[in-house]
Amino acid sequence: MAVVEYPLAFSLSALIAMAPSALAAYRPGAARDATFWATLAAAIAGPAAWSAAQLSGAWQTGLSTALWITVTTCLVVYAVLAATTRDTWRLTPLLAPYLILLGIIATIWEQAPGQPLSAGAPLVWVEAHIVFSILTYAILTLAAVAGVAVFLQERALKTKRPTRLTTLLPSVADAEIIQVRLLFAGGVVLGLGLLTGAATQLLETGSLLVFNHKTLLSIGAFLVIAGLLVAHFRTGIRGRRAARYVLLAYLLVTLGYPGVKFVTDVLLG
Repeated sequence: MAVVEYPLAFSLSALIAMAPSALAAYRPGAARDATFWATLAAAIAGPAAWSAAQLSGAWQTGLSTALWITVTTCLVVYAVLAATTRDTWRLTPLLAPYLILLGIIATIWEQAPGQPLSAGAPLVWVEAHIVFSILTYAILTLAAVAGVAVFLQERALKTKRPTRLTTLLPSVADAEIIQVRLLFAGGVVLGLGLLTGAATQLLETGSLLVFNHKTLLSIGAFLVIAGLLVAHFRTGIRGRRAARYVLLAYLLVTLGYPGVKFVTDVLLG
């Protein structure tokens, strides 16, 4: 198949498909209009087609495939939020370049071998855990981007020097609302991921939890998210203070998901 013979060409095509969305976000009078939706559709189609091609026949567990699926999932979730909420679409100037960066990383290490799937647990549990893990990372990516928007907007307000970028992003209040909603959703999905992971581990080894790097980092991220949500609703923590904890949770999940894959597939593979 051409997909197998020329993976670089397909990766580059996916990257090129995402570029118009990043560029269109900076056009004069940017709005949630036909141009926005057309470029977003292209941005989704490129990574989605490449992810589907890589998964045709069998589930691939390599770093590159995981990142491309994450990029696709993140864009799909973002499209839903852009269609159903008022200002989420304004995160495009930050989100699109970051997802392109993830795509570049996936392209660089597309030949890294993956680890075999768990063979001791029913496939349905393994697949459910994978789906929740990918969805968690996609949702928390969006939450982290909203957190960065809060940082940038608060800095611009403090210095009274707005930039071209900050004029395109949601306001501090809107970015905070987006951040909290995504954080809550990410915490719920992460909790489901931890439960399915524990069930998979129990069925495979007879032990409910194995405290490896991925498990500890995921539990740490869940505790940070839960603590931040409790503090937000009880004490009203917000702004850059809240954004720092969001980025901490995202760092922990990044280390626990693509970070562990990078170590096992690239450094040790």
